[in-house]
Amino acid sequence: MNGYIDLFALPVPKKNLRRYCKFSARFGKITKEYGALEYREFVGDDLNVKGLIPFPSKIKIKTGEVLISAVIGFRSKAHRNLVNKKVQKDPRIIRMGKEFMENPLTDMKRMLYGGFATIVKA
Repeated sequence: MNGYIDLFALPVPKKNLRRYCKFSARFGKITKEYGALEYREFVGDDLNVKGLIPFPSKIKIKTGEVLISAVIGFRSKAHRNLVNKKVQKDPRIIRMGKEFMENPLTDMKRMLYGGFATIVKA
């Protein structure tokens, strides 16, 4: 079955949320320029469902933070690897990385990330 996504979950301080969204919108636009099919980010809204493991438990969301989840869609893992290779060489992304290192918007050590292959599409 075709389809592959990169999935991220990370904490963002509420005070940085507006700047984070602008940063991510730029990143998403560039990623799509190189062929990503979709770039979406979400803010956690209903995270502590009784009887289930809450999303924030692994990331340990602190007071004043929100949980962000992001999905980047690709045709396949090979397509993802090709897109990411091009994105990483883009001078705009290199500049954005430097900006981020100088003024971090989140604690990247607490970010969860993985690549996932599609197994069901209804």
